[in-house]
Amino acid sequence: MDAIDTSLVDWSRAQFALTAMYHWVFVPLTLGLGVVMAIMETLYVRTGREFWKQTARFWMKLFGINFAMGVATGIILEFEFGTNWSNYSWFVGDIFGAPLAIEGIVAFFMESTFIAIMYFGWNKVSKGAHLASTWLTIIGATLSAWWILVANAWMQYPVGMEFNPDTVRHEMVDFAAVALSPVAVTKFCHTVASSWVLGAVFVVGVSCWYLLRGRHQEFARASIRVAAWFGLVAALLTAHTGHQSGRDIALHQPMKLAAAEGLYEGGNSQGLVVAAALRPGIDWAAPGQGNPFLFHIELPYGLSLLATHDMHGYVPGIRNLLEGGYTLPDGSVALSAEEKMQRGRTAIAALAAYRSAKDEAGKQAALETLRANFAWFGYGYLTHPSQLVPPVPLTFYGFRIMVMLGGYFIALFAGMLLLGKWIFRWKPALLVVVLTTPLAWLASQAGWVVAEVGRQPWAIQGLLPNVAAVSRLDAGAVQTTFCLFLVLFSLLLVAELSIMGKAIEEGLGVKD
Repeated sequence: MDAIDTSLVDWSRAQFALTAMYHWVFVPLTLGLGVVMAIMETLYVRTGREFWKQTARFWMKLFGINFAMGVATGIILEFEFGTNWSNYSWFVGDIFGAPLAIEGIVAFFMESTFIAIMYFGWNKVSKGAHLASTWLTIIGATLSAWWILVANAWMQYPVGMEFNPDTVRHEMVDFAAVALSPVAVTKFCHTVASSWVLGAVFVVGVSCWYLLRGRHQEFARASIRVAAWFGLVAALLTAHTGHQSGRDIALHQPMKLAAAEGLYEGGNSQGLVVAAALRPGIDWAAPGQGNPFLFHIELPYGLSLLATHDMHGYVPGIRNLLEGGYTLPDGSVALSAEEKMQRGRTAIAALAAYRSAKDEAGKQAALETLRANFAWFGYGYLTHPSQLVPPVPLTFYGFRIMVMLGGYFIALFAGMLLLGKWIFRWKPALLVVVLTTPLAWLASQAGWVVAEVGRQPWAIQGLLPNVAAVSRLDAGAVQTTFCLFLVLFSLLLVAELSIMGKAIEEGLGVKD
């Protein structure tokens, strides 16, 4: 493979990260707020009280503002697979494109159909039909998330495909394996549940702002009760699915787990780090670095129990994964990074020999070599073992932020339900809840940082590194579009905040 400008890879990653993180500002609020507003309308249909209709329509207005912004950034994100990552799209487009196409054809059309009835059908269809359209809108949004997360999970854990050496493409052979991968199911449940938490925090935060201002008191208290119950259930589900996600990472992405735990040297009976500070300047790929922590507090045996379901189980650290030699769960011995890279280069050379062979015997010999070494194909594009180590501090601290805030949200919702009447009367507590609202986005973004930064250097785990997935573009062109997108997305975010702020300030449009 021709040498790739590393700045091109870095700028292409930065542009994709920028787009994805801006897009993810809007998506979780859509998923979470959508369920809250649907619950509000359900209460209206069941009780017949106009109060609940008014409440549902207020949150629906905020949902609509946010939904439009999310669509705008999401479309750009999907186009970037073709513009910035064309080799990736060529290599696995037959598989990766399928869930994205289903998302666009089925889920998105479902959303666009029923969202029109939801907003403009209040006096044109029956209560039951309107309620159904509201629920179908959020179900459509959730189905969109399902197919997007199926695609992302496949990048983390590629299954259900075979490599065709004649086309140099992967081809799907088992759609069910892709769509119903256990990693995809867990990722979907964890991501959607965490989005519900964000939606609940948003509703609680806005409602507490009204209480602080002395406005819409009944509306605010009712919204808090609904959102706090919903948020508590969602936060507990997030914790449960997060545990299962950790187990999946231990099985399929051990380097990500080691980075998230700052585990330099692994072993048996490993503790789970609860709080810690990493020692600056450590070279995670080099031997003899010693203790990587300035200090750390850990839960004894916790990591071994999470990763192996055995409190004395073996968990490899970063150095163990690079050096190999330890026993894998299937009884085989782990290869070193150098051995994997050599076998990867053998696979790449065998593919070239297969495509240039003039006779059937030569093709068959090359094909046998390719198949024997294809599991390490992606490693052949790497030049040094250190490239296999993701940015450890970013992954490590991102994981801690996500987990600590997840625990905080459980305590927040439980506290609001237990001490609701007292909290409603104490302004400092209301102010704390209002200031807590942005932390929901911080936790959500930290989760994606762990998922995507911890996967580096892979575009597809173990199969295709970023350096082989990137489009052959001029780095300057990517820098230019990065800056343009930064300005565009920042303007969209400012517009979102401004329009949202005006809608919240306007409130229910009625006097208290």
